[in-house]
Amino acid sequence: MQMIGVKIGDSKVLESRETPDGSMIRRRRVTADGYRFTTYERIEMPPLAVMKRSGNREPFDRDKLHKAVNRSVGKFFNSELEIEDVVNKVVERVYSLGRDVVYSKEIGQAILDVLAKINEVAYVRFASVFLQFKSLDEFERIIREQREKRED
Repeated sequence: MQMIGVKIGDSKVLESRETPDGSMIRRRRVTADGYRFTTYERIEMPPLAVMKRSGNREPFDRDKLHKAVNRSVGKFFNSELEIEDVVNKVVERVYSLGRDVVYSKEIGQAILDVLAKINEVAYVRFASVFLQFKSLDEFERIIREQREKRED
């Protein structure tokens, strides 16, 4: 994506630093006329396919994962960086499986595992949709399980 009237080649890097998790490089840039902007550089991962519940395959899309996490549990986090951290951990976990194809169910489970450690309320909310809760008993069960894990 290119901003109107701005070419990266026409700009100068002011500052360059790694994100805290080491997954990206953040660069602050300035154009000759003084316009400042930020760019992010991320390592391109090998292609990965996702097998959907319907049996259809589609390419793994990190941005789609980010939107899904943000839409479903984004309001339980204080900043975009926290959501990005969740997404980075899920992506790392999915790629660590070492396969060309992963099931959407595995991605959902990876999200659950990450949320369970970071934000219990977001975990319960995501679990209720992902695991398709039909009754209050299922909410009570998962809350009880989380409390037992916390006590261990």
